[in-house]
Amino acid sequence: MMRIFLFLATNLAVLVIASITLKLLGVDRYTGQNYGSLLVFCAVFGFAGSLISLFISKWMAKMSTGTEIISQPRTRHEQWLLQTVEQLSRDAGIKMPEVGIFPAYEANAFATGWNRNDALVAVSQGLLERFAPDEVKAVLAHEIGHVANGDMVTLALIQGVVNT
Repeated sequence: MMRIFLFLATNLAVLVIASITLKLLGVDRYTGQNYGSLLVFCAVFGFAGSLISLFISKWMAKMSTGTEIISQPRTRHEQWLLQTVEQLSRDAGIKMPEVGIFPAYEANAFATGWNRNDALVAVSQGLLERFAPDEVKAVLAHEIGHVANGDMVTLALIQGVVNT
C-alpha cells in the first residue's frame, strides 16, 4: 500500500513540477493552452492504457506464446514442475499461480498477472529439456520472486508514467 501511495505522490509531484515549468517558460502564452489540464488528461490516458495491459496480461501472454496451462499433470516432469512452483509459492507467502509450458526451443520463462495472488508462471519446453532440475528451480524461484514482489504492478505503474 505504501508503494502505491509513494508512486501516486511522485506522479502528482511530476505533474505539478511540469505544469509550473511550462507556466514559467511561458509556453501557455504562445498556444493559449492550459498545460496543467493537458498533463492530467495525458496521465489519465497513459495510466488507463497501462492498467488495461496489466489486467489482460495473463490472457495476452498465454495467447502470444501458446502457453499450455497444466491443470492435471500428464508426465512426471509436469508433476515436478507443479510441486516445485507450489513449494516456492508457499515459501514466498503467495497463492499458487497458474503454471504453464510454452513451445520454444530457447531457454526462457516469465511471470505475469495483475495481482500476486492471481499470477501465471510459465517456462519454455527448451528450458525444461536442456537444464538440470536445480537450474530450472532457480529460474522458477526468480519468477516467483517477481510475483511475490508485485513487479508486474510496479512495471505497469512505471509504464503509465512513460505513457503520460
